[in-house]
Amino acid sequence: MHARLWAQRQRVPEGGATARAIHYSLERWGALMRYLEEGAVPIDNNWVENQICPIALGRKNWLFAGSLRAGQRAAVVMSLLHSARLNGHGPHAYMNDVLERLPTLPGSCISDLLPHRWTPI
Repeated sequence: MHARLWAQRQRVPEGGATARAIHYSLERWGALMRYLEEGAVPIDNNWVENQICPIALGRKNWLFAGSLRAGQRAAVVMSLLHSARLNGHGPHAYMNDVLERLPTLPGSCISDLLPHRWTPI
């Protein structure tokens, strides 16, 4: 198939839709072969794109956090929420529980509230 695509690419006029389609296939030939040789490799990266979509959509809004410190704090909160989600916790339940427990928790136990160590009460 690779040889056939390469031969057809030589015959098709430059800049046309067919030429672009063949070029697209040839440029990704290594990834296609990796997918065919290793059955565990997913055919697309939709899962990853869906995970970063909210970040990409909100990027311009976060430019107006108010100050550098406010932006850093927002980044910390978003990291905690995303980490909670990746650890199988509902972000809302996680934050509610953490905010309720935080004021009465000794400083030495704060690390127990991190998403990878947190257990709901």
